[in-house]
Amino acid sequence: MKLAEVVTTARDAVTVRRVYGDPYEKDGTTVIPAAKLSGGAGGGTGHDEKGQEGEGGGFGLSGRPAGAYVIRGDRVSWRPAVDPNRMAMVLGLVLVAFLLSRPRLVRARAAAQKWEAIAAGRRFRRPAAARPR
Repeated sequence: MKLAEVVTTARDAVTVRRVYGDPYEKDGTTVIPAAKLSGGAGGGTGHDEKGQEGEGGGFGLSGRPAGAYVIRGDRVSWRPAVDPNRMAMVLGLVLVAFLLSRPRLVRARAAAQKWEAIAAGRRFRRPAAARPR
């Protein structure tokens, strides 16, 4: 694809119609869906050792629901879209991070208690959770 064609295609693809859907109304309430778009483009020109020239490029666009504007009478509100898959993934990552760091936190607390006991001149006894098995 020639660079001029890539630019024309990109300009035609990125329009307000891609971000905002057609409004629809029911019982006096109007809903206007909205999306979040992201994309990229690249291209270049060059020539080889025989003196032949060429050019090329590409363009990609992706979108995901962002939410909707809800209009009732003279009031407008924004209702964000909730992605349960993304929420589950983030929750899973937080849980994995906690489970991986938990043994290190237990050892660090036991070491701190040990040094506090030594500094206070007391005999130190490890908590049961920090004892080696």
